[in-house]
Amino acid sequence: MNVIVSNKYQLMLENLGIDVIKSMNGEFEVDEIISTFQNFFYQRMILDITAIKNYKDIRNLQKLSISLPMEKVILLLDDTEESTSPSYLSKLISMGIYNFTRNVDGIQYLYNHPNSYRDVAQFHQLEEVAVVPQAPTQVTQNVIVQNVGSGYSGRIIGVKNITKNSGATTLVYMMYNELSKYYNVAAIEVDKTDFTYLKVPGFVSTVSGNVSAEVSKYRDCDAIIVDVNNSVQAEGLCNEILYLIEPSVIKLNRLTMITPQVLRSLKDKRVVLNKSLLSSKDVLDFEYEARVKVFYNLPPLDEREKRNAPLVEFLNKLGFDRVR
Repeated sequence: MNVIVSNKYQLMLENLGIDVIKSMNGEFEVDEIISTFQNFFYQRMILDITAIKNYKDIRNLQKLSISLPMEKVILLLDDTEESTSPSYLSKLISMGIYNFTRNVDGIQYLYNHPNSYRDVAQFHQLEEVAVVPQAPTQVTQNVIVQNVGSGYSGRIIGVKNITKNSGATTLVYMMYNELSKYYNVAAIEVDKTDFTYLKVPGFVSTVSGNVSAEVSKYRDCDAIIVDVNNSVQAEGLCNEILYLIEPSVIKLNRLTMITPQVLRSLKDKRVVLNKSLLSSKDVLDFEYEARVKVFYNLPPLDEREKRNAPLVEFLNKLGFDRVR
């Protein structure tokens, strides 16, 4: 279910044809929007920028980006020079706000195909790079044209270990084996060479500096699965990332001793308990204690099995409905 926060563009947003669980219309302080939705579960928020009081002050958008999961937010811009300027858009991108547009078609597209950094990187002005200003209208239209026209239309799914040796490489291997029966898929690992031990033709090992070029070779695939390891560049290319935690006591204690805030940073991320022997009740206890939502509780899998029912269910939940 979705939420809509509207003001100037209320009539436009009323006709989106999506399921809405909550809507607000008017002009609101950013703190009011945050307090209303910070602990409210929703799939997407369609946010009319004119509903944010004093939205031309970029600091108000910054407050929003700190407190709400911006990957769920689609920001509908107005046509003022300030909010559509290259500088303003670049600041939005710096805060992790990638899904912005000025029209209904853009909202509909981003609803089904949320942007990653790669999709909007061309509008990000880095301090050391001189950027020639573009007309506001052209900039915003290009966000959609870039995605539909030259952008990769499939899914790039990153897999990343959070606890040490949580099984990302093996899970990528097993996901690939199962998905390849029904889809055209590719697998890439970054900054390691573990794939050489799997001896699967076509598995690609590369480095961060070349990962974008490698991904571009597989534009015809339905999905690309990436073992991102610690590559920031690889993470930036992914549409979605699975964060793996092996929930043994020793691994969790080691993790929290080394990086105490790591679990808090996973709020609203796709957390997968891998090689997990936790019961349903144990998972609920883990969610309460860690303050994270578990996307899937995946038990230890036998990679030699021809069909792993838990893996099939996991892939179905990810949206690969052909897998049976």
